[in-house]
Amino acid sequence: MRVCMIGTGYVGLVSGTCFADIGHEVICVDNDAAKIDILKKGGMPIYEPGLEKMIRQNVKAGRLSFSTSIEEGVRRSTFLFIAVGTPPKENGEPDLSSIEQVAEEIGESMDEYKLIVEKSTVPVQTGKWVKTIAERFNRRHVDFDVASNPEFLREGSAIQDFLHPDRVVLGVENGRAKTKLLELYAPIPGEKIVTDIASAEMIKHASNSFLSMKISFINALSVICERSGADVVKVADGIGLDRRIGRSFLNAGIGFGGFCFPKDLKAFIGIAGKLGYDFRLLREVERINDEQIMRFVKKLEDMLWNLKDKKIGVLGLAFKPNTDDMRFAPSITIIRELIRQGAQVAAYDPVAMDRSREIMPDIKYATDPYGVASDADAVVLVTEWEQFRDLDFDKIKRLMRQPVLLDGRNFYDPEKVRRHGFIYSGIGR
Repeated sequence: MRVCMIGTGYVGLVSGTCFADIGHEVICVDNDAAKIDILKKGGMPIYEPGLEKMIRQNVKAGRLSFSTSIEEGVRRSTFLFIAVGTPPKENGEPDLSSIEQVAEEIGESMDEYKLIVEKSTVPVQTGKWVKTIAERFNRRHVDFDVASNPEFLREGSAIQDFLHPDRVVLGVENGRAKTKLLELYAPIPGEKIVTDIASAEMIKHASNSFLSMKISFINALSVICERSGADVVKVADGIGLDRRIGRSFLNAGIGFGGFCFPKDLKAFIGIAGKLGYDFRLLREVERINDEQIMRFVKKLEDMLWNLKDKKIGVLGLAFKPNTDDMRFAPSITIIRELIRQGAQVAAYDPVAMDRSREIMPDIKYATDPYGVASDADAVVLVTEWEQFRDLDFDKIKRLMRQPVLLDGRNFYDPEKVRRHGFIYSGIGR
C-alpha cells in the first residue's frame, strides 16, 4: 500500500520506516531540506537504536524514499499521515499551525481518493479542523476521509513499540476508513482499537497524563519515604505487585522530561479548561514534577553544604537513555540551577552531547564518564544509561575531591557504592 509520512521527526521517521519494513511503499516528506538531504545521503538526523540500519535496508529495497514536496507525497500515496510537530506556545497550548498548513497543502494537491491520518499528538476535535481545511482547499472536489492514529512510541525503543505495540488505536469517521486502516496495519500484531476520531485523540493525551500522574505519585511518595526512613524502591515493588496498579512508571527520580509528557500534560490541562473543567489533579502532577527537579538540587546542596565554587560532574544529559533528545530534559534545569548558584559543571552523555552543546555551550564536556569525576566535589547521575552501570567506582573516587554521589534515578545499589567509600544518596531511600 502507498503511504506518505509528512514530518520526519522521531515519530514520522520511525513510523514511515517501519511501514516500509512491513512491505508498504513509503515516501517521507519534510520541509527541512537539510534533513531530507541528510537522509538521502544515508545519514541520520536523530539517534534511535536500529533505525539507521532499517532505513538503509528499505531504501535499498525501493520501499522507502524522501522528499521535500508534499504535492509529490500526496500524488504518490493513498494514506497521508500528518506527523509534524505541535510545540507548546507560551500559554502551554499546542501550536497547530503546521498541521493547518499541511492540511491546506493536502487539500490543494489531492487528485483522487485519499485517507488523511492524524499521527501528531493533537487536542481533541483537531480532526474536525483538518477535515474542514482540507475540504476548503480541495479544488478538484475529490473524495477523502480523515482519521486519527495516535502514536505510542518511546524514544529508545520506538521500532519495537511500532512493530509490537500494546495496541493500535484507529479513530475513524466511517467504515471505509476503518477497512483501509485495518488492512494497512494487518501485518502488525496486537489488538486494534477502533473508535470515533475524538475518542482516539483523547486516548493519547489521557494515556500520557495518567503515566505522568504515576511518576509524580511515586516522586511525592519518595519525599515521605525519606522523612520516615522507608525505601521507596521497596515500597514501589510492594504496591506494584498489585495487578490493578502495576510496577511500570513507579520509579522515583528527578521527574519526567522529554517532549511528550510535559507538553501533553500541559496541553491536556488546557484542553480540559477550554471544555469548562479545571483539571486540578493534573495541575498538581505538573507542580510535583517541577518541585522534584529543584528538590534534587537542594539535596545536592545539603550533601555539600554550599554549591558556590563546587565542581559538579553530571552523568547523562538526554531526558532518557538510548536517545539524543534534549527537549525538556531535566538535566537542563539542573545544570542551569547549579550554575546560577555558582557551581562549575562537567558533563558526559554517550550520544546527546552535540545537542546539549547547542543548548548549554558554556559548560565543560568530558570525553568519558571518568572525565566528569576529575577534581569533582560531587558526581550526580541524571540519565540512567546502561553504560554507567558497571563503572570503576574505585577509580572515580580517586579522581574526585570529595567522594559524593547523588543518584537521581536510584540506578545503583546504595550499599555497594558505599562500600567503595562514597557518601551516597538516592531518591526516597
